Amino acid sequence: MQYSLGIDAGGTCTDAVILRDSDSRILDTSKAITTYPDLMVGIRNALDKLNPEYLSKVKLVSVSTTLSTNTILEKTGYPVGLILVGNYTVPRELPADYCTTVKGGHDSNGDELQPLDLTAVEQFAVSLKKKVSAFAVSSYFSTRNPEHELKVKEIILKLTGHPVVCGHELSQELGAYERAATAVLNAQLIPITYQFIHSITAEIKKRNLDAKIFMLKCDGSVIDIKGAKLRPIETIFSGPAASIKGASYLSGLDTCAVIDVGGTSTDVSIIKNGVPELCEKGAVVGGWQTRVKAIRTESSANGGDSHVWFKKCIRIGPRRVMPLCVAAVLYPHFKEKLENNPVPLRTMLSEHTQPTKFFVSTGADPISPTESEKKLLEIIKDEPLSIHEILNKMKRFPSPAVLDSLVQQRVIQAIGFTPTDALHVLGEYTEWDVEAAQIGAKKLSRFTQMGIHAFCKKIKQQVAKNMVYNLMSYIMEGRGKEGIKKMLEEDVPVQYKLNIPIVLLGGPVKAYYEDIKALIDAEIIVPEQASVGNAVGALVGKGIKRIEIIVRPSSMENPDQNFLVFTPAGRKKFEQYQMAVEYSYKTGEELILDSMKDFGLPEGSIKISTSMEYLSPPGWKHTPMETKITFIGVCTPGDLV
Repeated sequence: MQYSLGIDAGGTCTDAVILRDSDSRILDTSKAITTYPDLMVGIRNALDKLNPEYLSKVKLVSVSTTLSTNTILEKTGYPVGLILVGNYTVPRELPADYCTTVKGGHDSNGDELQPLDLTAVEQFAVSLKKKVSAFAVSSYFSTRNPEHELKVKEIILKLTGHPVVCGHELSQELGAYERAATAVLNAQLIPITYQFIHSITAEIKKRNLDAKIFMLKCDGSVIDIKGAKLRPIETIFSGPAASIKGASYLSGLDTCAVIDVGGTSTDVSIIKNGVPELCEKGAVVGGWQTRVKAIRTESSANGGDSHVWFKKCIRIGPRRVMPLCVAAVLYPHFKEKLENNPVPLRTMLSEHTQPTKFFVSTGADPISPTESEKKLLEIIKDEPLSIHEILNKMKRFPSPAVLDSLVQQRVIQAIGFTPTDALHVLGEYTEWDVEAAQIGAKKLSRFTQMGIHAFCKKIKQQVAKNMVYNLMSYIMEGRGKEGIKKMLEEDVPVQYKLNIPIVLLGGPVKAYYEDIKALIDAEIIVPEQASVGNAVGALVGKGIKRIEIIVRPSSMENPDQNFLVFTPAGRKKFEQYQMAVEYSYKTGEELILDSMKDFGLPEGSIKISTSMEYLSPPGWKHTPMETKITFIGVCTPGDLV
């Protein structure tokens, strides 16, 4: 008898589940706190709670994570330098910490527009060697010819040794700005993903498990861990992808809406007839349009551990903090500190200056810390400190920008009141220290002139409203959340009706059932294993690789001779159309097989399907103006066991 292990390392909790391969029955589940900076501790704690007899027979491990999504939402990615090559018109700000534009680039046929400015690339790389953890490069029309991107990558690797992400490696879609944003976000995630994969691999080896390891991608398919290291951006929505697959599996429904409430974010999506909808234009996360094909989902920084704070009104998020109820269990004297922490004047309130806000060191080392960061880290150690305590030690208030920087680098962990604390006060979820949550609610509720139960009930209702706003905004795409909010909050509120079931996933998600039911008329289902739905979803993905190849005439003046073939491997020229198409088919299949070889399956078990689309204007009597050939390779990792 053999088993498969699913692991979901979320921003707050790490879940694990064991399935029996013969009948896909769930045999055991577990949950542990996700730990920073060493994720291995949380993973180990989750695995330690599983039945060792089942665990020893595991032959396949599949992992999903919301860490990449949460990193982008919370803006806690590592610093990145971006090089734009060519005559770029940047419509708005890009997510890079440092950015430069250098001469170079190609045209739509892949011909060089002007030589690459090597000197400018070298100067930029050297100047940022100690300031960034990775670089991204996006060259004009690199999807037609990646030569300049590859040259920049070579130079940076030689001069700095830092990872370099090229736009063409992540997408063959046109859209220079979107490819640049995708490359930057990918580069920001590399250090975090390396650490995560190392944690998983090391733990599996330590337990002497002879198991293959995969990660769930944002389109619901799986990728081998080598590919995940190179392209962590593809896991940005692996958590939501796991939730929709897990929700479908646990509910037995092929068609349903899904609301997945995590610690850091709430994700909504829909599956129809067993097929999740993909974002044709690429996933949008944290407001950034990417070129990554992902399950269409709406992700908001509104989770169980979102920071609840007060400044003129109650605010929820967008940042995640450690709940007070959890901190009281992890730090022996925390409850006393919380009780004695003075309540600031209303005029002093800010996101960091709250009677319930604390900071503690994670043990991680900062990247090239400033003098201000060093001084603050001399004070913030292993015991949580409030702003008041930091002020007493420093003789001045710490800079909010310095605190933000250290939180972003995960060097310090913020602690504060959360919706999870509110549920503890209401008695609807009491996994941790209830008294700490009550103390926090008492301090914050003073600003609202509400009792602590009314205060916590209002927070719970607002979180439920936010879930419904996100779901209806997803369904009514383009209508905007604000319009939906107005309809639900008018004096004569509207109740939406949904003709498909809504499946709720997440730890204490059952507590929100009645509040959601009051806002939306639909069948609402909370599966028995709702708390580990993502870990289940990680196990039901297939290995899928998609590749697109474009064939175009090199000149529209003579469209029946000389053709260009654009592949992820580069550009090729052919005199005849048929030769170009034959080369495309051969290359596409080779690229699919090569990319999927790490699944360990024989070539014969990888099924490759192809489709061809032609683009020609009405009345066009020549070879197609453009031919797009799409290759999809599919394998089931479960076949390995």
